[in-house]
Amino acid sequence: MQPIRDLRVAVGFLTRIPVGDVSNGAPDSVRLADAVPWFPLVGAGIGLAQAGIWRGSFELVSPLVAAALAVAAALLITGAFHHDGLADIADAFGGGWTVEQRFEILKDSRLGTYGTSALTIAILIEVATVASFDATTGFRAIIAAHALGRSAALVAMLVAPVAGYGLGASYTRDLSTPRVVVGAAVGIGLTAWLSPVLFVWPLIAAVTATCAVVLLAVRKIGGVTGDVLGAITVCATIGSLVATAATIS
Repeated sequence: MQPIRDLRVAVGFLTRIPVGDVSNGAPDSVRLADAVPWFPLVGAGIGLAQAGIWRGSFELVSPLVAAALAVAAALLITGAFHHDGLADIADAFGGGWTVEQRFEILKDSRLGTYGTSALTIAILIEVATVASFDATTGFRAIIAAHALGRSAALVAMLVAPVAGYGLGASYTRDLSTPRVVVGAAVGIGLTAWLSPVLFVWPLIAAVTATCAVVLLAVRKIGGVTGDVLGAITVCATIGSLVATAATIS
């Protein structure tokens, strides 16, 4: 079935989880753009794994260690896929003086000072925030944040101009707008269902983070790329977690 195949493609793209051959002998029939609307649901699954590991170790070790284990597990599941985008744009936007230089840095797989700093800060904030949660609120907040982070990337694909010709730019140009709207709505709805009382501030934080990254990307390179979408996912996810922590403190 096409929806199931698209979901498997989304899982294979966003995580390191094996999904087998999704082409059924016809590789040309697999379109990554068709899998994009499933991103928020896959994000919720990643969040569920992270929340489960955090909650499972919550009573065994200190909150800080439990949070570090949970964040490390999510990074292993995704292969630090989105964090790689954050590091790349930090290096490119921080070290490039022209649009051409920034695109050259984006293509460079090496990690620079700006990228290292961005990764360190992002992971420290996420660990510290998760460590501050209580057992009940934290479980739902983690799942909701990951769903909301992928929904933020979908919204950015719809409203922001596309820059460059990489993989992210390619599938963004091929998107079906109605399906992406539905996918983003599912992610946002899931967030509201998981955290009905704490929904507003995490949503505002995610939207603010998304707008900030998009505006910066437009100013620096003229639009969004796959790396920019990865950075949006990380920033929106962390923004949601921080807003939840601030609301319950």
